[in-house]
Parts: sequence; structure tokens; C-alpha cells
Amino acid sequence: MYKMEQTWRWYGPDDPVSLQDIKQAGATGIVTALHHIPHGEIWTTDEIVKRKAEVEAAGFTWSVVESITVHESIKTRTGNYKDYIEKYKTSIRNVAAAGIPVITYNFMPVNDWTRTSLSYKMPDGSLALYFNWVDLAVFDIYILKRKGAELSYPQNILQQAEERFKGYSEEQLDALADVVMAGIPGEKKGSTQEMLNKLELYKDIDRNALQENLCFFQKEISAAAEESGVKLAIHPDDPPFPILGLPRVVSAAEDFNYFLNKVDNSANGVCFCTGSLGASGKNDLPKMVQSIGEKIHFVHLRNVTKDEEGNFYEADHLGGDNDMVAIVKEILKLQQKFKKSLPFRPDHGHQMLDDLKKKTNPGYSAIGRLRGLAEMRGLEMGLLDSI
Repeated sequence: MYKMEQTWRWYGPDDPVSLQDIKQAGATGIVTALHHIPHGEIWTTDEIVKRKAEVEAAGFTWSVVESITVHESIKTRTGNYKDYIEKYKTSIRNVAAAGIPVITYNFMPVNDWTRTSLSYKMPDGSLALYFNWVDLAVFDIYILKRKGAELSYPQNILQQAEERFKGYSEEQLDALADVVMAGIPGEKKGSTQEMLNKLELYKDIDRNALQENLCFFQKEISAAAEESGVKLAIHPDDPPFPILGLPRVVSAAEDFNYFLNKVDNSANGVCFCTGSLGASGKNDLPKMVQSIGEKIHFVHLRNVTKDEEGNFYEADHLGGDNDMVAIVKEILKLQQKFKKSLPFRPDHGHQMLDDLKKKTNPGYSAIGRLRGLAEMRGLEMGLLDSI
């Protein structure tokens, strides 16, 4: 039987969660990136080999690169975008030469991910990541002051945002801004002006244009990846709907069908993130696993709970709105059908127990992910006999 490869995201030597901690959690593969390389620059062979040696010295395999970030010039096809694509292709070849089989990336404009709280209190006292439309509107309209931001929200959200803004202190507003801008790639701490500058790049780019830019990029890098023998895995938009006036093109089944058909290359594939895709009530995740099929090259397993307004918090891995049993069952069927094991990682986890007293990367504390890995491992073992 083909089982999923159990991996763990590690942020490198500065990660509060050490490789020894990960070994005790039971993972066998590491998912990591060269976060110290400037955004858009080449991952050199020396730096890749150095990181790989660190991973292997601790008894792991470097299973997946997550992520090589995509420069904003590539997404907008402006400025020196051709040079940045060539650098990206060089990084792909260097990763492939080091024997790392999968490279993850995303094509989200401006932010790699967006939340409005990193410490949403759960009933058991643990802390989760949270997205709230009213808080996003407060940030967008009153902090960022994006031109025309009011047009992006329905009337009920606008009314609530106005009231909430009046009740927030300066400290609360600063904290909200820091959270929303935490997803700007390549920035230690984002600024409203930096975000406005990047948003301005998209003023003439609608959904169709962004789709074409994505496919242009995929054609370039997929050819290099196929020649080099590595797989590419695009991560879904997080969250999977338009925000801050920006289009989204990797959020739903029709999006995947579009670019996978248009760039029909053995290397071109998907990182199937159940948390990101599951934040939209329109997505049927088990059916999406079936339709994407062999093009799934990497799996993130986590869950979310949504409300009627579309707000969501990151739930327990086996809780939430999405049927994790059905999703994992379809992934296991896929593995048997194509006779291969897919790397997966327990994506995010609650900050809980001893980790409540520690500084952690948002969503990436040790104990919450340990719980998630254990639950996913148990779920897989329980389902294998029924496949």
C-alpha cells in the first residue's frame, strides 16, 4: 500500500522548532526554503547544498521546497520580469541538481497569505489564526486608506467596520495592520505605503490578465522543471477569494482546470491545501482531489470553520467544516491508482499547552502541529484497509 510521506515545515536554523523537536514529532521529511535569499534572487547551489546537509545530518530528507517566492514583477509582467523568470528557472535547475523532487510556489498578488488575527481564542484556551471581513474592511478603509476600498464590501460590513474602527484603540489598529501585512513576501515588517505601492501595480490587472500572466510564467518554468526532473506545486490562494481589490486565480476547481489544461506539462501541478481551499464554501474538496488527480504533487492537511458572513478560523485538523475523512480517503485512492506516495504535512496548528508561553511563527508552533500529524497519521492508518 502506498502511504503518504510525513513531512514537517521547518523555517531553517532560526526556527523556534528545532530539527530535534521535529524528529520527536515523528516526521521523516522536511519542507523548507532559503528564507535568507533576497526576494526574486537565485538560489545558489552552495546555499541549497548547505541547507540540505543540515537537514540530512539530523536524519531527514529534504522532501519539498516551500517556497521559491515569485517576484511581483513576474505576476504583473512589468519591469524586469523576464530577468526574474530566468533567475527562477536557474533556481529550479539548482534545486533539481541537489535531488529535491518538489518545488512549491504561489501566485497571490502582494500577500502570500492574509489573516486578521493570529490569536483567536478557542474554547479550550488554545489560539488559532482567524480571518474576519469586518476587520479586513477596517484595515482596508481606515488604516490602508485604499482608494475606492468601500466598493469592495457590502453595506452591512461597511456599517460594522465603521463602528468597530471607532471602538479600536491606536494599539489595536497598529496590531491589526501588522497582522494583515505579515504576509508580504520578502519584508521583515510590512508598511501601509509598501502595500499601497504594490497594490498600485495591479490597478490595470483584472482576473483574466492575472490568469494569462500565471500561464505565461507556468509555461516558462514548467519546461525547465520537466527537463530537470522536478515537480512544481502551486499553492492555492489563501484565502480563496478576492481581497483588497485584488483578483484571485488559484481558488476554485475551474481555476485549476484552466491552467492545468492550458499548461499541459508533466511538471506542472498543485499543492492541494485543504485549509486554503476549504475556506470557500463553494469548493467540494473530495471532488477536487478526483478531478486534479495525478497533478497533485504535495498535500497540506488542515481544517477551517466558517460562518455565514464568510469569516473563518483554523479549526482542529479533524474538526471544522471540511470532511477530512473523505478528503484523505480520496488522496489514498489516488496514491494506489498512480502507484506513488505523496508528501503531506500537517498544515498549521493551534498554539497550545507550553507553546502559549513561547514565541512561534504564526500557525507553526510545535505542539499543535504534533497533534495534527498524529491525527492525520491515525486517520490514514484507519482508512488504508478500506481502500
